Amino acid sequence: MTLETEVRRSVRSEVEFKPFVVVGTSYRTAPIEVRERFAFSSTEITDSLAHVLDGGGVSEAALLSTCNRTELYGHLSEPERGIPHIIAMLARQAGELPKPAERYLYVKRGSDAVKHLYRVVSGLDSMVLGETQIQGQVRDAYEAARGLTGQRQAVRAVFNRLFQGALSVGGRVRSETRIAEGAASIPSAAVELARKIFGSLRGRRGMVIGAGDMGELTLQCLVDEGVSSFIVASRNMLRAQKVAEKFGGTSVPFTEFWEKLPETDIVITSTAAPHAMITRDEFRRRMPAKLRSPLFFIDIAIPRDVESAVGDLPNVFLYTIDDLQHIVTANHERRRAEVPKAEAIVEQEVESFWRWYSGLRAVPFIRRLREQAEAVRQLEVDRVLTQLNHLSEGDQERVERLTRDLLKKILHQPTARMRAAAEDGREHDILEAAQYLFGFEEDGRAEDS
Repeated sequence: MTLETEVRRSVRSEVEFKPFVVVGTSYRTAPIEVRERFAFSSTEITDSLAHVLDGGGVSEAALLSTCNRTELYGHLSEPERGIPHIIAMLARQAGELPKPAERYLYVKRGSDAVKHLYRVVSGLDSMVLGETQIQGQVRDAYEAARGLTGQRQAVRAVFNRLFQGALSVGGRVRSETRIAEGAASIPSAAVELARKIFGSLRGRRGMVIGAGDMGELTLQCLVDEGVSSFIVASRNMLRAQKVAEKFGGTSVPFTEFWEKLPETDIVITSTAAPHAMITRDEFRRRMPAKLRSPLFFIDIAIPRDVESAVGDLPNVFLYTIDDLQHIVTANHERRRAEVPKAEAIVEQEVESFWRWYSGLRAVPFIRRLREQAEAVRQLEVDRVLTQLNHLSEGDQERVERLTRDLLKKILHQPTARMRAAAEDGREHDILEAAQYLFGFEEDGRAEDS
């Protein structure tokens, strides 16, 4: 049975279905070479949202696209039509894949979709538990969706509440738990150690020896922390120039790195050399006898680029990838200990959103009840005032105000209880009884504005 067939069967029961959906792929369901195919640029996001809304069945939508996930969130008016349309759009974006696109996709509906969004924005579904970047990415997706206006308006009252609530959840999780504390990756662990040695990294000088991917990621973290100038030395000058240009640094041939070392504060080594290229003896021969300031080596190469004895020299601080991994592992354990607290916040906020959303089901009925009651009130007041034409204009206004206030007080408790019943999931029985008592059909759709 295909994913689309399963979706069509699962959404036929409107009693059980809640009109929210997320259709997506992530690091949990697809390797990076497949995730890349599902990715959307900023201009593609706008066009794709418009396409989804034009296709029918989807009244509100937002598209989240990062290196680790692509997810389309939808508020559905026609589930049987909307979900297959979203799946087809994502499949078209991915193009030809090793397996059918639907094999890499997941579909979550109703409160599961809401909970998924809240877990994503909190970093609970991230590859790196508790990572903070995802909150900004969700905010960007929300703002991009809000950018569509007019008939193609992608964010109305429901998604506005949903995504503002999601961002609030992310903030709560990070402020009320320690799930984002401590370095959670090799590059961030390197930055954490560098800060312990130098304090602020603003104005520090860096060097990358070798231009591997891990070295580049570590450099990115250092630059983000304020490292102002750096040099990239590599046997592959084309690669060195590319990395240097990307971050605004300079490149030199690999053979010149010793000349630049005395001017450096932080050194990242990530070459593919078969043996240590910076030995204790060579270091003592080439470097000043007394270093004026600390020299911090981050050796993330395997085999190691820096001989361990170098770390015993005065004012030299040497850390290997194993040292960094120990830090990351310890921090991960601390983060995992915070997961139950974070999950409790998510559950609480999902329940809060669902109460609000369920309450919307009573809105059309309550509006119609008030409109009908107001029409009766106005008709009766007009009839009475024609018989009391001796009243002054001020007295007639007092009659109007009195009847309006009476009507408001009479309807207050019944309408408040209808909203409460809807929030508790009892709207069907309550509104069915109310429509019988007041003599008109229920319009059970929630408002979008």
